[in-house]
Amino acid sequence: MYLVSQSYPLLDRGGQIPEEKATAVFPPGYMRFLQRFGAGTYRGWMNVYWPDAEVLKPFVDYDLWEHDEDSPITQQQIGELIAIGSSVDGDFLAVHPPTGQVLWLPRHGDQLQRLSLDVSEPEDDEAYARSLDEIFREVYGNVQEDEVYYEPRSDTRNHLFLRLPPDQDRLTLPQLAGLCREAFPPDLVIENQYGCKLFNRRLGGYIRFNYANRQEVAIIYEKDAGQLFADIKQWLLSQGCVQFGQ
Repeated sequence: MYLVSQSYPLLDRGGQIPEEKATAVFPPGYMRFLQRFGAGTYRGWMNVYWPDAEVLKPFVDYDLWEHDEDSPITQQQIGELIAIGSSVDGDFLAVHPPTGQVLWLPRHGDQLQRLSLDVSEPEDDEAYARSLDEIFREVYGNVQEDEVYYEPRSDTRNHLFLRLPPDQDRLTLPQLAGLCREAFPPDLVIENQYGCKLFNRRLGGYIRFNYANRQEVAIIYEKDAGQLFADIKQWLLSQGCVQFGQ
């Protein structure tokens, strides 16, 4: 698994979980993954964080999901859930300690989904990454074919947004991404019809080309990237990019 930047492992913080919920059955490798890599975002779609027994309690009062005979829990039992992650679209991943269920709470759906995970798998540092891949298959019905990467949460990460103004005489965004790849050889490349990410460990981040809107370029970097960030920014400007607002 490729790490975008330095990770910040989380030490045991079990005392912050109510005692009656501390025995919750988490997905395979979840706690070990946090202790090894810390909080962050997995493959650009799932935010991984420490168990949160409070965030879903207010949802008991909202009629967001149906709770018929096929629902894995009642509406009142939502208050018993411990959230362990959320997708970038706002869906929640949670465990229900009284029943040992792992549940998916969709933002844009009305049916809670009980997830079936193989808890017998041998546990190692990346076991939870495999669990998340299994969850993705179960929820979305397909698999992610791109390289596996994890973006640890960082308080020192910055973003710079640029755009490549449309002009038939200028480079297209895919062409710009290709030239950038040659100018600043990446450690990992993830490219599809929607965009391209050029990862660079010295940058502590990546350069993202948004093929979907045909203009946006973003540099995600650590504040100590220094000269490398400045060089990449200047190179993109020299190729016709402009900062947003210009």
